[in-house]
Amino acid sequence: MSNNEVVYVDGRDMIMGRLASKVAKMLLEGKRVVVLYADDIIVTGTSKRSIMEKFYKRLRLRSNVNPRRHGPFIPRSPEGIFRRVVRGMLPRNKPKGKAAYRRLRVYRGNPENVPEEKLLVFEDSKRRKFNPYPYMSLKEIAKLIGWIPVEERVKRWVVGE
Repeated sequence: MSNNEVVYVDGRDMIMGRLASKVAKMLLEGKRVVVLYADDIIVTGTSKRSIMEKFYKRLRLRSNVNPRRHGPFIPRSPEGIFRRVVRGMLPRNKPKGKAAYRRLRVYRGNPENVPEEKLLVFEDSKRRKFNPYPYMSLKEIAKLIGWIPVEERVKRWVVGE
């Protein structure tokens, strides 16, 4: 079951749920999957407000005991959001699901400098050009729920704001 085939997936203009289901299936087949350009993955909905309302609703959940220690811990970065979506599609409490989740890597941009020819694009997961529904990228969503990119954090630290 463990073939060490590495599959590089292009996340630009892909619908998050469709892409995540295909990635989860490939992980369960034993492939190592690297998702690139995670900040350009999109989420569709009836309106931008309805898309954000789902994320805000999740952020309002709190533990009564000690919210900082007992969660729930919600990822705020684009790569963290996508990893959590894929995790929800894997049987993560079984050894097979845990091993599959360990084979997943998600990156913003292309840090491994993979050539464009090696990137796998799922045409049925792509955003349609004339889609009437609004969409938001994971980068927009992450910034609205409190994520600060590393580049901005470094700039703030250097300037001293």
